[in-house]
Amino acid sequence: QVQLVESGGGLVQPGGSLRLSCVASGIIFSENVMGWYRQTPGNQRELVAAIATTITHYADSVKGRFTISRDNAANTVYLQMNILKPEDTGVYYCNANREFWGKGTLVTVSS
Repeated sequence: QVQLVESGGGLVQPGGSLRLSCVASGIIFSENVMGWYRQTPGNQRELVAAIATTITHYADSVKGRFTISRDNAANTVYLQMNILKPEDTGVYYCNANREFWGKGTLVTVSS
């Protein structure tokens, strides 16, 4: 049974930082492309960042502010989010190989 469990969301002021974590089980983690997606009310889920072995991809809206990384020994993928903006608000979902999803963690950027 595949499980992806996100943590680290919360309320932060504009300009602040948060670090999201996603712990995976039930998959051979090192063989999976891991991604972070976000969804806001009324909008489709969009890819924020993805990481294969060492290759990373970012949405244009987060380049230079967000960093995705992975620890294969810990079956964990991270998303370091800096210089957060109100438009970064949403539910952030962890994804494995565009197949498996976590339940999401809410990020709210507001003063």
